[in-house]
Amino acid sequence: MTSGGLVSIEPQELKFPFELKKQISCSLQLSNKTDNYVAFKVKTTNPKKYCVRPNTGIVLPRSTSDVIVTMQAQREAPPDMQCKDKFLLQCVVAGPGATVKDITPEMFNKESGNQVEESKLKVVYVSPPQPPSPVPEGSEEGSSPRASVSDNGNVSRAHVEPQAHISRGYGESQDKASEAKALISKLTEEKNSTIQHNNKLRQELELLRRQGSKSGGGVPFLYVVIVGLLGILLGYLLRKT
Repeated sequence: MTSGGLVSIEPQELKFPFELKKQISCSLQLSNKTDNYVAFKVKTTNPKKYCVRPNTGIVLPRSTSDVIVTMQAQREAPPDMQCKDKFLLQCVVAGPGATVKDITPEMFNKESGNQVEESKLKVVYVSPPQPPSPVPEGSEEGSSPRASVSDNGNVSRAHVEPQAHISRGYGESQDKASEAKALISKLTEEKNSTIQHNNKLRQELELLRRQGSKSGGGVPFLYVVIVGLLGILLGYLLRKT
């Protein structure tokens, strides 16, 4: 911060983020450190290149005032981004209640015996901020890898191989699912067949009992035992499946 007896200036340099064919602005803040009205005037060594608003004004006691300096669009950059332009800020005590209309060129004339405070400011070009680099496709978390093509047209294996591995894993999962479905279908058929055989044996046993009752004789004990054992065996197989 540049400080004088009347005002302090922020910043100390006029910094422009230089870009070709584009108007660029920067600002100065003038702070009145006194209890007086202070008149100011801004001059430059290259008035055709810059626009200053306001170029004259009044800073109220213990107050601040902003000055906007706009550089016209430039068609070419200076060598090494160095600028020789300079600005001069002149300040003088004005009468109480003074306004912009009360400012005259004679107020800033030292030869008339006026106490004029002067501050010189230089111009500095700075490089504009660089835009953030784009994120490559496939690098974000959760995104699938993509194949990249080199200058000679070859596809990068580093991106293709993971995709191939995923495809193989998917195929194996499909094969295992098919085998599981076939096994379940087979077990279901065997279970249904066992149920049918068991029902058939029960029907035959019931038929033999009825025939024995009608003939007045009993069913041979050995035959009943065999049929019962077969039923128990089939029931065991049925529960196992």
